[in-house]
Amino acid sequence: MSIMSDKPFSFIPRLFKSPRTYHAQWMITRRCNYRCRGCRVWQEQDARELSTEDVKRGLDILKDIGVIEIVFSGGNPLIRDDIGEILDYASRNFITTVYDNGSMAAEKIDALRNVDFVAISLDTLDEKKNDYLKGVRGAWRKAMEAIRILKEEEIRVGVSPTISQFNVHEIVDFTKYFISQSIPVWYCYYCYDYPFKDGMFNIGRKNDEFIIRDKQALLDALDSIMRLREESDYVFITEKTLKALREYVSSGNRTWKCRALDSFLIIDHLGRVAGCHSREPVASIFDLPRVWRSRKFDELRMKYSQCTKCAYLCYIFYSVHTGLSGILEILRDQWRNTKILLREEKQKRLQRRICPPMAE
Repeated sequence: MSIMSDKPFSFIPRLFKSPRTYHAQWMITRRCNYRCRGCRVWQEQDARELSTEDVKRGLDILKDIGVIEIVFSGGNPLIRDDIGEILDYASRNFITTVYDNGSMAAEKIDALRNVDFVAISLDTLDEKKNDYLKGVRGAWRKAMEAIRILKEEEIRVGVSPTISQFNVHEIVDFTKYFISQSIPVWYCYYCYDYPFKDGMFNIGRKNDEFIIRDKQALLDALDSIMRLREESDYVFITEKTLKALREYVSSGNRTWKCRALDSFLIIDHLGRVAGCHSREPVASIFDLPRVWRSRKFDELRMKYSQCTKCAYLCYIFYSVHTGLSGILEILRDQWRNTKILLREEKQKRLQRRICPPMAE
């Protein structure tokens, strides 16, 4: 979740234009420089991508249909040479987050100046384990260095671990480590793609190493994260989302209905739109003004609301916070996060005035 100044509340008028749409995730490239064991993107790379101008045109369309928040992922979006121009353009009109596996953010500081958040994918404090998970030697050191540099550069950075069997016993200590340094933590939950026919974008690969075997350990971890959220402002996950995930893990009961193509939509590197990355593309982003409020899309929304195939945490989040009231809940939560980071930035500015840097 991304935040900047009073930006979340500046979008309230847009809610009344289209009260159902909040979030878009744009997998803006299919290229990746890592070999993560729980992911298939690197095995199915594609050099084709929309041009810079087409991406900007697509962003204009998303704004017009009421989207407020956009997340750029991939592949690794920072691989794109034009990513700075894209992020600057997006940041004018959206709460903007960009994901990095920790390999490129430190090299793209200038491109990241105006985003609301940089999310660094990091799963463990164990260097060898993390390098194994990422499939690249030195990945952990690079990610930790990127977090340090971005924080020093006053770019809002957080860590985004994927909870799996690999880290379920350490995720609480992992969280405590980063929040003690005033670095936000928000979570993914290991899930793998259900093989829909003609799915748009394969990501989660079934891997028995990741599947949670110790369910009680996961439940205990979720309870601890719930308590940490009450104690620390740097745990960036809503109570409603945590409760929904806990109920699902505990009983298998889904307390939400999927809101694909409703509260959220997914776009791929070619500009194709789908309800989620596993589903088939249903339109081009350039067709959205014509089809977004069509009968066809209403029928798709109804169909997707019955789907019970995945438990990706980002989709749960945008499914439990639904409609105008749900979006206001998110904005209220973001305002809470905003005040924290603004306070931190104010303290840094004050410190610089008191103790200016020594001249070379």
